[in-house]
Amino acid sequence: MDITFEIKRFNELSLAQLYESLQLRSVVFVVEQNCVYLDIDGKDEKALHVLGYQNGVLIAYARLFDQGYYFDETSIGRVVVHPDYRGIQAGHALMKAAIAGVYEAYGPQPITISAQLYLQKFYESHGFEVISETYLEDDIPHIRMRKA
Repeated sequence: MDITFEIKRFNELSLAQLYESLQLRSVVFVVEQNCVYLDIDGKDEKALHVLGYQNGVLIAYARLFDQGYYFDETSIGRVVVHPDYRGIQAGHALMKAAIAGVYEAYGPQPITISAQLYLQKFYESHGFEVISETYLEDDIPHIRMRKA
């Protein structure tokens, strides 16, 4: 598995990168999960964007936020791996890159996420702990998790 990660601010994204990231998010969060919601939420401009490429194809993506933009603490969101590239540990590589990106950009500090419930063990493997009861977000069970 050879994935190259880039972290860019919104204004550093090329039009092609912006299009690819929005398309990947739509493929998974809207089509695959059959969830109609407003993915383009007005927060992309405030985020750092983690782009994971394999052989020139965007296969993994996440957003990083400083304190106060999404949660009171720094956060990682829109964590997504293209369906055709699952099973090659791309999600784990993405989370390592995202956590490192938070620490590099904002300093080592707690990170909060809103995780889909079925991914609890995945996030626990990266040091996150459950800090809330289950709740619905866009009709999908979620839990809030924190990495100290």
